[in-house]
Amino acid sequence: MQIFRKACHGLLRLAGWSSSLTWPPEPRGLIMVYPHTSNWDFPIGVLFKFATGLPAHWMGKDSMFRWPFRRLLLALGGLPINRRENTGLVATLAADIRGRDWIWIAVAPEGTRSHGEYLKSGFYQLALAADLPIGLGYIDYGRRRVGIDRYVRMTGNEEHDLQVLRDFYAGIRPRKPENAGKLRFRPREP
Repeated sequence: MQIFRKACHGLLRLAGWSSSLTWPPEPRGLIMVYPHTSNWDFPIGVLFKFATGLPAHWMGKDSMFRWPFRRLLLALGGLPINRRENTGLVATLAADIRGRDWIWIAVAPEGTRSHGEYLKSGFYQLALAADLPIGLGYIDYGRRRVGIDRYVRMTGNEEHDLQVLRDFYAGIRPRKPENAGKLRFRPREP
């Protein structure tokens, strides 16, 4: 396994990328990957995962997990998520996470590589429901750096929590800046 880790690290370096990982402070949590604007984010993120030895999973829409790629994506740590229906995902995941000794799940809250006006708020709700820290993951095309350097805990005060995220991600440059969504949630209907 050490050879595989070194190979992944070497591939990142060969492509001109550096990496940084502050190891998770707790055995369970989420990793917010922002911004997510390009298909290239996935291979860079997977190489980072294996290069660092971080045993993390990642959430992806279930339509990605079809033959012939299903087995490969599951082996890479993928967790298929049905976003078309209201399935009580937050409560189900919170219960599952509490029952595990170790689990970190990466989430791209933009939900798409295209520009969106709002983040999907499920990661935020899950972090609050299961009292999980969030690792602030990034793929910075400006510095050609991928990493997780900081962990935060959400307070439930949305504006405060979103400002913490905005401050951290302010200097991160996506591959396609025009596709980066804003760090805000859809306003709730009264």
